[in-house]
Amino acid sequence: MQYTNNDTNQTNVYTVSRLTTDIKALIEKNFPFVWITGEISNFSVPVSGHFYFTLKDDHAQISAVMFRGQNRNLKFKPANGMKVTGLGRITIYESRGNYQIIFELLEPRGIGAFQIAFEQLKTQLAAEGLFDAARKRPLPYLPRKISVITSPTGAVVHDIINIIRRRFESVKIEIVPVNVQGDEAAASIVAAIELVNRRNDTDVVILARGGGSIEDMAAFNMESVARAVVASTIPIVSAVGHETDFTIADFVSDLRAPTPSAAAELVVPVKRDLVLLCNGLENALKSVIYKYIDRLKRLQVELSKRLTDPSRKTADHRFRVDELTMRLVRWIHSDIHVRKDKLRLWRDRLDINTPFALLKRVNEKLDFINYNLLYYMRIYTNNKNYPLREATARLNALNPKSILKRGYSITRTIPDKIVVKDAESVQTGQDLEVLLAKGAFICRVEGKSTHGQENI
Repeated sequence: MQYTNNDTNQTNVYTVSRLTTDIKALIEKNFPFVWITGEISNFSVPVSGHFYFTLKDDHAQISAVMFRGQNRNLKFKPANGMKVTGLGRITIYESRGNYQIIFELLEPRGIGAFQIAFEQLKTQLAAEGLFDAARKRPLPYLPRKISVITSPTGAVVHDIINIIRRRFESVKIEIVPVNVQGDEAAASIVAAIELVNRRNDTDVVILARGGGSIEDMAAFNMESVARAVVASTIPIVSAVGHETDFTIADFVSDLRAPTPSAAAELVVPVKRDLVLLCNGLENALKSVIYKYIDRLKRLQVELSKRLTDPSRKTADHRFRVDELTMRLVRWIHSDIHVRKDKLRLWRDRLDINTPFALLKRVNEKLDFINYNLLYYMRIYTNNKNYPLREATARLNALNPKSILKRGYSITRTIPDKIVVKDAESVQTGQDLEVLLAKGAFICRVEGKSTHGQENI
C-alpha cells in the first residue's frame, strides 16, 4: 500500500488524544451503565479515600475505581479475593489510554453486605481486645437508678419497666429515647450513651431493642456504637433482639442479655428475696452475738476464779525485772569488751594496710622494676649494636663512593645514565658522564679500543 502525503489524506490521520477521545465517547455512549461481576484483586485505598482495584475472572480483567462519595455508603469493606457484583459506567482514562469501570453500586456476591460488614468489624474489634472479659466491669448488685436506651414506642420499654417494678419497685428508671432503626439510629444511640455518661447519675445502662432482621439491627453493628459502649464509664447491658441474635454491641458490652426482659431481671434483684435474705442474716447475726456474749460471760467467771492478789503478782514481776536488769547489764559489759577487741583488731589491720605503707611497698617494687628494665635494655642494646656495627662495616666496604675514593670512577651515558661496562656499547663522538669521588664531568669519546686493538 502506497501512502501519499496530500491534503485529502491528512484529514484521516488521528492524533493520540483525538483517537482516545473518540473511543471514550463511543464506549460511554454504548455502555452508559452496566452490571458486572468478578473477583477483586490489587485493592488499594490512597489518602484520597477512593477505592482502586482490579476486577477479574478466569479469562480477563478490568481496572476499576469507586470514588469516595460512593464508597462511603458501602455496608462492607472490599478486600482482595472477594467476589462482588456492581453497577458502573465504562470509561477511558485518557492520560494512559486504559479503559476502566467507575462503580456507583457494589454488593458482595453470595452473602449480604450487612453480614460481611458484621464479620469484618467483629474481627477488627476482637483483634483490638475489645471483646476481652478482663476489660468488662461487674454490674452493681442493687442499682439506685437504671437508664434504658431504647425506642419509647415499642413493647420493649414497657416489658422492662414492668419487670423492674415487679422485682424492685423503688428503683428509679430513666428512659432515654433513641431511634433503633434507620440511617440516624447509630448517631442517636451514640449521643444517648454520651449523654448518660456526661450526667453520670445512673448506676447501669440497658441498651435494648426487639427482634428483627440483620438489616433492622444494623445500628447495633456499627463501629461508632461499639466504641461508644467501650468508652462508657457506666456498665452497659446489651439486650438486642432475641436469644439467637448477636450484634457487635453484645460482644463489647459489659454483659449480654438474651432478651430485653432478661436484661431487666439481670440488673435488678427481687426485693422480696432480699428482704428474706436480710431477715435471715439478721437472725443469724443475733444468734452469733448472743453466743459470743454467753462465751464472754463464762470466760469472765473462769478468770475471776483464777484471779490472784495483785500485790503478789506485782512483787513477782519486780523480782523478774531486777533479774532481767542484772542480766542485761552483764550482757552489755560483755558485748562492750567483745567490740573493743574487734576494734583493736581492725585498727591493727588498718595500720598494716594504711595507704602510706602500701604506697611505700609499691614504690619499692616500682624502683626494682625500673632498675631491671634499664639493666635488660642495656643488655639488649649492646647485643643489637654488635650486628649493627658489623653490617655498617660491610655496607661501607661495598659502598660505591668508597671505591671512588680509591681513584676509580663511574662512566654513564647521556641522557640514559646507563653505566658503561663495554667499549662496544658507546660510539665515537658520544658524550659520556664521568662520576668521581668528588664531583663529575662530561667527556666525549674520541676513540675506543678493545683488547688492545684501537678503533679511532
